[in-house]
Amino acid sequence: MTVLTVSQINTYIKSLIESAEPLRRVYITGEISNFKRHYPSGHLYFTLKDDKSQIRGVMYKTAADKLKFEPSHGLKVIIHGDISVFERNGEYQIKAYDMQPDGLGALNLAYEQLKEKLFDEGLFDESYKKPLPKYPAKIGVATSSTGSVIQDIKNVCKRRYPMCEIVLVQTLVQGESAAGDIVKSLKMLDSMDDIDLIIVGRGGGSLEDLWAFNTEEVARAVFACRKPVISAVGHETDKTICDWVADVSAPTPSAAAEIAVPSTEEIFRFLRNADYTLKVSLQRRLDDEKQRLDSISSGNILMNPAEYIESYRDALNTKLSDMVSIFDKTLTEKRYALSSRASKLDALSPLGVLCRGYSVTFKNNSVLKSVGDVDRNDDIKVMLSDGYLDCTVNEVNYE
Repeated sequence: MTVLTVSQINTYIKSLIESAEPLRRVYITGEISNFKRHYPSGHLYFTLKDDKSQIRGVMYKTAADKLKFEPSHGLKVIIHGDISVFERNGEYQIKAYDMQPDGLGALNLAYEQLKEKLFDEGLFDESYKKPLPKYPAKIGVATSSTGSVIQDIKNVCKRRYPMCEIVLVQTLVQGESAAGDIVKSLKMLDSMDDIDLIIVGRGGGSLEDLWAFNTEEVARAVFACRKPVISAVGHETDKTICDWVADVSAPTPSAAAEIAVPSTEEIFRFLRNADYTLKVSLQRRLDDEKQRLDSISSGNILMNPAEYIESYRDALNTKLSDMVSIFDKTLTEKRYALSSRASKLDALSPLGVLCRGYSVTFKNNSVLKSVGDVDRNDDIKVMLSDGYLDCTVNEVNYE
């Protein structure tokens, strides 16, 4: 009798399953549950299920990093992978090499997921939108140096506002490295003190072509810019994430240039109108002042200044008389009030009591309150209303 260990059985089953051609590179559809991203390793662990059964699944970091969307619980997906066995637990599983949303493209799903995330964080709020400068002296552009985008921007700026300088930072706008290159260019332009405005963008293309402008790293770089940013991605339908975060979005690079700079024709038209308005206003003011001067010169002031001054002197005398009358009345009232209060204070004064025939007796500068405080032959002082009496006690009598 051959006795096998559990490990030997699991190893044998693993070799059978993983060598079976029908179980290699299979496509399985189902709903994700128990989803977990193991952050130290970057691996994804999940269960794939339908209404009758389920299978465990794993996607290792190298494959997971290539996903354009974020898998989540309840999402229906199509997985491409191999059926394998996890020997330690004796469980079979699908080892996923690729994963796509079932019924919705991965890029579309990733776009919607990131859009919702950044919206919830407030990156699209109007309160964070910076105003564009009216007359930018220097504009930084982050785009490809070989495409038509930079030429379109230069042509529009030259036609509308030729005194504006364009500073180009060569930037990759398509491919795996594009997002990181866009972030680098934005940071470079934002660090230049003389840059007034930044335009970032590219020409049109498919969702895949434009994907760098739908990445989180580009969105956060645009949001972090101190300078105003115009997003100029040439698309005709939905906005990119970059458009949502930027201070202003334009449908094309040419439109971005139109927005970025004023028209010299409009400026000259404004200056001509302002010049005309100023001249009319000054002439109207001169006419008014001249009319006023004519009125004064023909009036009584200059024809008979003494009479004019005399009329004001009479008015001044009247006001002076009124002021004196008011002052005298106020002074009388205050004097009466002071006298009344002085009478009340005098009635309560100790001197007033003395005037009514009372006196105060002192011994050694202390007021005597009892006959028990003195002895015969003590010297005492008696205070009356009009002076003092120096006395000697002959006899002390108690009642």
